[in-house]
Amino acid sequence: MANVVVFGIEGESDLWIADLGAGTVSKIGKPTQGELATVDKLRAAGTTIVKGVNLAVTAQSSASVAGGFMDG
Repeated sequence: MANVVVFGIEGESDLWIADLGAGTVSKIGKPTQGELATVDKLRAAGTTIVKGVNLAVTAQSSASVAGGFMDG
């Protein structure tokens, strides 16, 4: 099972890394080379890239998640 997830939110340019084992989330620098840079350029152009994730939903707050409300 993966312990780390890299993600970006639609409409924002930043990328984030979540270390699930440590329970931390941190902003990462803009990638300039390699596959992460390639997929970051694709997502900036509107492409959605998913690998190894079977659920990802944005929410307005953690309270809305606890209440079962997700943004579509």
